[in-house]
Amino acid sequence: MSFSLRNLLVISIALLVISGGGTAAAWGQSSASGEPTSEKKLRIICFGAHPDDAEYKSGGTAIKWAKQGHQVKLVSVTNGDIGHWQMSGGELAQRRAAESAEVAKRMGVVSQVLDIHDGELLPTLENRRKITRLIRDWNADIVISHRPWDYHPDHRNVGILVQDAAFMVLVPYFCPDTPPLKQNPVFLYSSDRFQKPYPFRPDVAIALDDVFEEKVDALMALESQIFEGGALGSPEYVAEVPPASKPELRRQFVHDRWTKRQGSEAKQHRGLLQQWYGEELGNKIQFAETFEVCEYGRQPTPEELRELFPFFPQALSN
Repeated sequence: MSFSLRNLLVISIALLVISGGGTAAAWGQSSASGEPTSEKKLRIICFGAHPDDAEYKSGGTAIKWAKQGHQVKLVSVTNGDIGHWQMSGGELAQRRAAESAEVAKRMGVVSQVLDIHDGELLPTLENRRKITRLIRDWNADIVISHRPWDYHPDHRNVGILVQDAAFMVLVPYFCPDTPPLKQNPVFLYSSDRFQKPYPFRPDVAIALDDVFEEKVDALMALESQIFEGGALGSPEYVAEVPPASKPELRRQFVHDRWTKRQGSEAKQHRGLLQQWYGEELGNKIQFAETFEVCEYGRQPTPEELRELFPFFPQALSN
């Protein structure tokens, strides 16, 4: 968590204690039933470079939002048409769009795949307009994307395009055919492992323990990527994956991979989980997704983050 945001969180908690507050309504938190206490339904749009990225990075949190009645859209900015070692072109693009749609259906969200060639995404004016229109059309409260530092050029350029839209979504005469937003969304980065020019520094950590199995079940639909290895697969890789005739073993294969991935994220950011969930509960969380607030777009207070992520306990442990 950034220094300023951490200070704000501490101050906010102190003020809450002094004022004798702490109700779910005051913080915009979940009620005991799991439903958000605020009547406002959030609108979240998650951008990934390919038809699996947003699902991988934000899928668990997307399920949690959807369960509370919020509207989530997963967007793949390219069509993934070279993301396989054995097939490509329109056939693969259609296959991956169908996989992404099935994942979204299982998660309770919607998806869209843009018709831009995999490996060829550039931060052009045309693409900036596309991203701006998508954010406006969704009337987004939250926008999530890759950071602009990543091993893959498509990932990097998604980050650039979304950053470039962080101001333009408010400008009336940019894309005047689409009404500008009245309030800037909160722009967030999804997690990554890259260290330069600076490492990922999350501000929010979301426990996935209650939806982890649902995320695994949803990701099972990404057959071309998970069971066939995607662009870097091979006959040897496929031979080591449980066959389709053994669905229980295939699910265990996915479960093991994501236990390691989401478990590592929870362990790495244990301190942040303790800050948002309290020390006792934070220590018990096994699986997590984490997000960093982009310095562009609206800068949320801790109270606003609790409203945008209405999943935390009603009161933090001291």
